Amino acid sequence: MKGRLWITFAVAFFSVCLMVMGVIRGEVGIVFKKAINVCLECIGIG
Repeated sequence: MKGRLWITFAVAFFSVCLMVMGVIRGEVGIVFKKAINVCLECIGIG
């Protein structure tokens, strides 16, 4: 059980590090624009 808990925290820490790197690189705006386009295509407006 201890090993599994360690792996869980390691994966969570790695995920947070990757999210911070994405924010620093300015990828939030790019992802947001793509999400808007996908939503508009699903609805049928775009």
